[in-house]
Amino acid sequence: MDNEFNVDLITLINDEGEEMEFEILDIIEIDEGKFYVLYPYYENPADAVNDPGEYYIMEVFEKDGEEELAEIEDDEKLDRIAAIFEENYYSEDEEDEEEE
Repeated sequence: MDNEFNVDLITLINDEGEEMEFEILDIIEIDEGKFYVLYPYYENPADAVNDPGEYYIMEVFEKDGEEELAEIEDDEKLDRIAAIFEENYYSEDEEDEEEE
């Protein structure tokens, strides 16, 4: 049995030109658009100890045929997407616990 766990990673470049790697926790597609839920990725788990544990939600838009990500400026939209993610995330956790 192969117990290897692979994560989907994406590299973003911040305003200072620094590359940062994120794990894609979820992709949410609704009438308002497509959104990525991201969490900072640390190759060395010890580096994650000081992380505040926050996830990020980015809106996907297309530019010149390529997908790009942007911060969500609308707080109400951000709250709606976060609620969808948390509902999905916590319901998956409950299902996993029931299976054990």
